[in-house]
Amino acid sequence: MHMNVAPHLLTEDRAEYERVLDDALSTAHARPELAGVGSRLTVAQLRAMTLNATALVTSAAASEYDHFVKVREQNRASVGVRDPDAHDHLGTGSGAGVVAIVTVMVPVLAGAAAVIFLLVGAVLHALAPTVAFGATLLTAGLVFGSLAAAGLLCAAAGLLVTALRNSPVEVSTGGPPAAPDDELSRAREAWRLALLERGILPFLRNALAATPPDPTGP
Repeated sequence: MHMNVAPHLLTEDRAEYERVLDDALSTAHARPELAGVGSRLTVAQLRAMTLNATALVTSAAASEYDHFVKVREQNRASVGVRDPDAHDHLGTGSGAGVVAIVTVMVPVLAGAAAVIFLLVGAVLHALAPTVAFGATLLTAGLVFGSLAAAGLLCAAAGLLVTALRNSPVEVSTGGPPAAPDDELSRAREAWRLALLERGILPFLRNALAATPPDPTGP
């Protein structure tokens, strides 16, 4: 049988409520106030009765539960906050990408031009040493070679700067980052304890006290 969830108990917390109830019933033999389990009511009967009275039982720990839900929502909201600088980082990244492409392409194109000019100039100079055009091509090849070398140095410097900028930041494993989770854990445990001590156990005691022993039982 499926029971209706209490109005102030969220569906996601239904399983936690049942776990607290099951823990109380599984340790009933160690609780003198629950000595009537088995002789007055069985564990299954008590469980069904407590689930049917979810609204009544959970109302005894309503303040702790409200605090737990509030802390949980705040924790979820803080985790889901969007970085306000995300858009700026995106724009900066796009501009940096264009600069990086240009920085890489310049030495490649300059190097290719230097090879072509030097090769053609050397061939012309070898075939016709008196032709000035061959010497001009050699000079142009040397200029483009120097440009390619300078471009490679700039690209290497840019890669170094980018690597240093994107290096991971050390995050302390101390107390402050774990504070929200610690507060959430404390709020959950406070609710569980109040639910057990002020809700479930009193309800089980009253149910057992209101039920006479079974004369046919052990």
